[in-house]
Amino acid sequence: MTVTDLALSVLDLIPVRSGQTTAQALAASTRLARTADALGYRRYWVAEHHNTRAVASTNPPVLIAMLAAATERIRVGSGGVMLPNHAPLVVAEQFALLEAAHPGRIDLGIGRAPGTDPVTNWVLRQGMDEAAAVQRFEANVEEVMAMMHPRGAAITLPGHGGRPGRTQALLATPEAVSSPPVWLLGSSDFSARLAAEKGLPYVFAHHFSGHGTAEALSLYRHGWRLAGHEGEPTTFLTVNVAVAPTAEEAERLARPHLLSMVALRTGGEFGPQATVEQAAATELSEPHRLLAARMTERWVVGDPAQVAARLQELAREFGVDEVMVHPVAGASEADEPDRSPAREQTLTLLAEALAA
Repeated sequence: MTVTDLALSVLDLIPVRSGQTTAQALAASTRLARTADALGYRRYWVAEHHNTRAVASTNPPVLIAMLAAATERIRVGSGGVMLPNHAPLVVAEQFALLEAAHPGRIDLGIGRAPGTDPVTNWVLRQGMDEAAAVQRFEANVEEVMAMMHPRGAAITLPGHGGRPGRTQALLATPEAVSSPPVWLLGSSDFSARLAAEKGLPYVFAHHFSGHGTAEALSLYRHGWRLAGHEGEPTTFLTVNVAVAPTAEEAERLARPHLLSMVALRTGGEFGPQATVEQAAATELSEPHRLLAARMTERWVVGDPAQVAARLQELAREFGVDEVMVHPVAGASEADEPDRSPAREQTLTLLAEALAA
């Protein structure tokens, strides 16, 4: 693999930092998407998370519409839509319209995790338990794909009183000429097996889990071959990344996100992200320092040459030609609230280093 062989993409959770409003966080992410577009990044995905003061990425279709309209070339998609939270028809309608408005630029990444706490999960799913959500997941994925297809899907209602059910065509949108590609996302073996069986592209959440990536990708590729699909299986790597002119500065910029992740993993307050200055003044207990050290072993933080080299190593290790970076560099107190200069810097310095 050469430097120019490695394609770059972006995952954005739309973080909300201390002293920042939702409107300002959205403005900062819009500017970040435009930066990625101008630098030649391949795709820009937004996540689905609910009921947290630290993340504004609650509704991927709304965000995708906003970001696709603000950019020109880059593919925009979901990383991902948590399908058990939604009716399949609604998801199909949303992404069929997005594809119609921005043909060839929309990706539908689908996951099955709740993306939130248990109480909010109950509200989203109206009391449907996790086992029922998992049981319906495969069928719901098939329904979304069928309804987005220009020919639509044939839906049969259950019969009653011994009479056969009614069958009719169901279209996500009238007169579609294309449909967005569907990706399955996961942090366990379940989605890897299902993606292989259905012949879909697959992404393991390496940026979040970090463990089991090689095993999940191997399972996916092996299952793809067993299923006899044409072509090659498609996947890429997701990585937490911070880049600055020096490694020391990159580590300082990554600390606000690190503190947020420690709080999330230990049941602490998951409030607005700290500024770089606030994070630098925050001391962690010894157990939390050990947890932070284990977490950052899977991150790629450093100067441009270090990060570019490490991402190439990871791409070779996992056999991918695309890396989706989650830029985790935090903001300083002097930064304008509607911008995230350190995240923009991460994308710019990394693209320049790989192109050098």
